[in-house]
Amino acid sequence: MKLTIDLGVSDLDPYRVFARREIVSVLRGIGAQNQFVRMIFDDGADSVVTSILDVDEESGSVVIDVAAEEEQNRRIAASTDLAFDTSLDHIRIAFFGTQAELCEYDGLPAFRMDIPDSLIRLQRREFYRVATPVASPVRCTFFVAGADKTAAPKTVVLPLKNISNGGIAVMDLAAQLADTDTGRIYRDCRIDFPGSPVTVSLEIRNTSEAALQNGKIARRIGCRFSDMSNQVQAMVQRYILKLEREQNAKSTGMV
Repeated sequence: MKLTIDLGVSDLDPYRVFARREIVSVLRGIGAQNQFVRMIFDDGADSVVTSILDVDEESGSVVIDVAAEEEQNRRIAASTDLAFDTSLDHIRIAFFGTQAELCEYDGLPAFRMDIPDSLIRLQRREFYRVATPVASPVRCTFFVAGADKTAAPKTVVLPLKNISNGGIAVMDLAAQLADTDTGRIYRDCRIDFPGSPVTVSLEIRNTSEAALQNGKIARRIGCRFSDMSNQVQAMVQRYILKLEREQNAKSTGMV
């Protein structure tokens, strides 16, 4: 596959999604929201704006709308490299295909191609945070070394308020975490994602007071991921996508 898309990032591996269900969910979301999709073809010489009409997981195919001009459709069908650029919920999405075949969908011409093996979901650190569940909160365990270096470190367990690719915010109701100076790094923190806990280093970035629903005041601590591996970053992205999928399902009344 030769076609590429300039996404402004040199290393795209941390943003690449391989899980089949996640890929299908993202593509269906793009179709459901009627997002415009830029399809690049003819060795990158031409592009058209199209849309995703259907995603059939059972047959492993994606149905895409045709171009307005017949000549462009002929060249799309003849192309062996295709690239697609779009967005979903303010997150840039890119995926690639080897070939699209003309077909009929709902009585109209369309293109059918294989569901891609992977896609790029470019949620950058500056993008929005996703709130974590309140009813069953995800918790983060900080390990705090005391003055006696031979003693086991004290554990402080705090619930997450939100998460992004760049870090987390936790709620400290009883001021358990004593040292929250900006720049303080806590090593080997454990975030208990459902079924797949991860170990990360967290750098304190900011603290603020937040009012709870019961009227009490809690301390909100914003943390940045420090020296996170690609594998852990991929797990964080999968959890963010899972949260977004659940929240979108609730907002549309699907659950």
